[in-house]
Amino acid sequence: MVVAQTFYQEAKAVVRGIRVSPIKLGLVVDTIRGKTVDKALKILNTSKRRVSIDVKKGLLSAVANAENNFGMNIDSLLISEIYVGKGNVLKRWRPRARGRVGRIKKPFSHLTIIVSDQGNS
Repeated sequence: MVVAQTFYQEAKAVVRGIRVSPIKLGLVVDTIRGKTVDKALKILNTSKRRVSIDVKKGLLSAVANAENNFGMNIDSLLISEIYVGKGNVLKRWRPRARGRVGRIKKPFSHLTIIVSDQGNS
């Protein structure tokens, strides 16, 4: 059996070292997964979460890579893949009662965005 494969062009952008936990970043990412770029930008502009600014910068970077490196049409771009990775964790200490310490974790995240022209073309 022969399966017809269609290959779409993809452009990628990676944002490393975002100072937010992967869980909080994943909540923002889930709202725009699978959407067109203009819809995703509208969602990110109206979001109240602080990390949506970093997600928007990464999305605009992926769109710029698609336009400049591959000559794709911006109007037909779709977010084909977007995922969050775990980064480093800074470990800090806070003094507590009776000579003990409380651990504070300050996590970092990585964001990968892949846009393709398979959408509305």
